Amino acid sequence: METKMTIPYGIADFARLRDEGYYYVDKTQFIPYLERYSAPVFLRPRRFGKSLHVSMLSYYYDVNTVDRFDALFAGTYIGNAPTSRKNQYMVLRLNFSRLVVSDSMEKMEAHFNEVVCPALRNFVYRYERFFEGFKFDSETSATNMLSNILSWIPGRKMPLPYILIDEYDNFTNQMLTASKSTLYETVTGGDSFFRTFFKTIKSGLDEGVINTCFCTGVLPVTVDDLTSGYNLAEFLTLKPDFIEMLGFNHDEAAAYLRYVMKQYGNDKTSFEELWTLILNNYDGYRFQPEGRPLFNSTMLTYFFKNFAELHGRVPNEMTDNNLRTDTDWIRRLTRNQKNTQAMLDKLLIDDELTYSQLNLLSQFDRHTFFSANFYPVSLFYLGMTTLKNQSKMSLPNLSMRSIYMRHYNIVNRVNTDDNQYQSAYDAFKEGDDRLEPLVENYFQAYLQSLPAQVFDKVNENFVRCSFFGLASHFLSSCYSFAIEPNLPSGRPDLVLTGLPDTDYHNDCRVLEFKYFKKRDLDKAESYTAPRAEDIAQVKAYAADINRQFTNYRMRTYVVYIAANKWCRVWEV
Repeated sequence: METKMTIPYGIADFARLRDEGYYYVDKTQFIPYLERYSAPVFLRPRRFGKSLHVSMLSYYYDVNTVDRFDALFAGTYIGNAPTSRKNQYMVLRLNFSRLVVSDSMEKMEAHFNEVVCPALRNFVYRYERFFEGFKFDSETSATNMLSNILSWIPGRKMPLPYILIDEYDNFTNQMLTASKSTLYETVTGGDSFFRTFFKTIKSGLDEGVINTCFCTGVLPVTVDDLTSGYNLAEFLTLKPDFIEMLGFNHDEAAAYLRYVMKQYGNDKTSFEELWTLILNNYDGYRFQPEGRPLFNSTMLTYFFKNFAELHGRVPNEMTDNNLRTDTDWIRRLTRNQKNTQAMLDKLLIDDELTYSQLNLLSQFDRHTFFSANFYPVSLFYLGMTTLKNQSKMSLPNLSMRSIYMRHYNIVNRVNTDDNQYQSAYDAFKEGDDRLEPLVENYFQAYLQSLPAQVFDKVNENFVRCSFFGLASHFLSSCYSFAIEPNLPSGRPDLVLTGLPDTDYHNDCRVLEFKYFKKRDLDKAESYTAPRAEDIAQVKAYAADINRQFTNYRMRTYVVYIAANKWCRVWEV
């Protein structure tokens, strides 16, 4: 009998997830901390699990779901230790991701009312026992309808509203992306419909007729630009108590992986192999310099669901197309091609961006968002970079690195037509298992097609990243990849490991690149064999890997490249 799928990819309704037996990573332990705040705003990159968390909170606080508490929260932290506020409120849940950008204020206000007014009508209907005799003055303005509801509450013995606004900044971010800055300023300023709606919520909080308004989003820009319209917002994003409220830490991800392997795996795959694979592709998000790294929950769940559907095989495509970051944000942030190129160079050549912790915590309005000093911080909130340490940011994982490498090729007009590479990779997969032709093909078809001025900046990091981008495109069905994994003897440039349940399983290749500037061409050409220290280095890396994975067949390579002039590969 076929095993029921219990990997909740794409499921954001907490009740459905619990009722139908899907796997749930318990995040209810953060509820007591949330109750310290009346206007919390929590930001995370898109598809980080925000909607499911909002859904969980709605069931926890809703007075109408009191009879379902045990069924929905059994076995969770909060099920065993509920707070006094459980099932005490009338929950108004709004999803602003449904809002769209139009070319005029009038059209956007009309659409805003089309989305929010029905939610307010349904709110009164759901709690009609508390609204006997209530009528809206009109049902065409969301702000007026909310004002009518809040005016009804004083003096009556009834639960207070608990407002949940998911993706509060979705449509305003669309305006920033689409260069509609004038429209954005109008929407978030003056007496606009959007600003007035938040002012109404602020009044309700001030007057004690709203208990809490919890907002999720991606950027702090919109709330800061609302200024006096909603100046009581409390950003929890970087507070230590909330760092792991979304995303999976290593303990949670490891438990999840063991569950998936037990339910859907096969005996050809070990936990250690899959753990290494998901670490390299989905881990690495840090929201405090000293914080533990986190997995993007949706990216990891995508992998688990495909792994389950393939009956324990690793999927060929490691990154869900729905989750690919919109790298157009880089062009929008940097405003011109020169600045875009400089940003990509820092991420893919220098492998880091310098940031100021003061900027990370400071006011963050629209003008700040687009200023050069704030580029790293803007990319951080968008999920395009992560905190490497107290002063540097970097790309979090291989999934993000491959996305940026593709964007780099587009910006630099590098021809990445498969026809230039296909024959070399076809030969490799058809039995010629030498890695040397693949490196030589990379040098001739890729490096030599880059603009000459690029080689004033290119370094070893760029070489390993660009070769990874190319090789992973053609060999993702055969190998997993790791760039600079931490080993006892150091950090190898690139490791290719044959995937379980394929003909390549247990085949492991370790590459060490040595890059020479154009001015050092004569020195590079003088080497007829790799240096002894380079051989010792790559062999030490291989020995470290073999100690952990004793069944791996290790092969090691030293690669010397001098700009776009010379290349040699040695299997050692």
